[in-house]
Amino acid sequence: MHFGDVIDVDVVGSVEFDWRGTLTPEGYLDGLDGYSEPIYGLCRTESQIGADVTRIIGKILRDPKIVVRVIDRSNRAVVRLEGAVKTPTRFKLLRTVNLKELLILAGGLTDNSSGEITIFRPKNLSCRAGSIPALQTESKLPTMAGDNGSSTINIKISELLRGSQVANPQILSGDLINVERATPVYVIGAVNNPRPIYYRSQTTVSRVIASAGGLSKDADGGKISIYRRDGIETRTIETILGKIDRGESVDEVLKPFDIIDVATKGVGKRKYPPMIATGENKDRSKPELPLRVVD
Repeated sequence: MHFGDVIDVDVVGSVEFDWRGTLTPEGYLDGLDGYSEPIYGLCRTESQIGADVTRIIGKILRDPKIVVRVIDRSNRAVVRLEGAVKTPTRFKLLRTVNLKELLILAGGLTDNSSGEITIFRPKNLSCRAGSIPALQTESKLPTMAGDNGSSTINIKISELLRGSQVANPQILSGDLINVERATPVYVIGAVNNPRPIYYRSQTTVSRVIASAGGLSKDADGGKISIYRRDGIETRTIETILGKIDRGESVDEVLKPFDIIDVATKGVGKRKYPPMIATGENKDRSKPELPLRVVD
């Protein structure tokens, strides 16, 4: 039983003790008038709840026959999967599902994934959050508890791709999953494939130039400029690729949003720092994510 499920309790041959309803925020069957004690339902099976009803009604009726069914699961909290995936999606879970399966259903990861996934688990939206112990593998994950009873689980994609069960936890109703996006640096000028290179720790000038296809035929490898935003000012760092290759110069470690400009032979140096259109000012209004039922 999950929060939002509609449950039907049928005492065969008796109308007085029949009941239909949902769970209270504390996980009990809500509004069981005529029962001598509350019945806990969250994360329990139909047969377990039926056994409790039989025990209680057995004090009044002789050999009662009890039928307990979940008749509607449509109101369970959805899972949201967003960030660096090809199709951000809302999922309604009607069966057990793990993180990797949802990533596949969302079309897989995009190139700008940072390599980390964050799962935010609100309090009282899934059955395990308040009633049963966490999976043994989940307890090994880096997890931060919130002040309001929520929790955050941090997962490395590299561990997930290696097949680690620890990095592939069960996803619960109401989970908010964000595949973190990497921060870009921009390679422009005389390279074979000028483009954003998504930033990861210890990314260097030589590495991003190689990722952009290397120097073009008309490149001047002795004139490479790094434009770095520092508050309201832009600082320029000059470097020479040949000296980096020979170990005569430091291979500069880049920072988020650095712009690496490789000069073209015969073209003078820029008078002003380049401007990159990032799309940050575009209209952010967007429709709700598509909903997919996993049953």
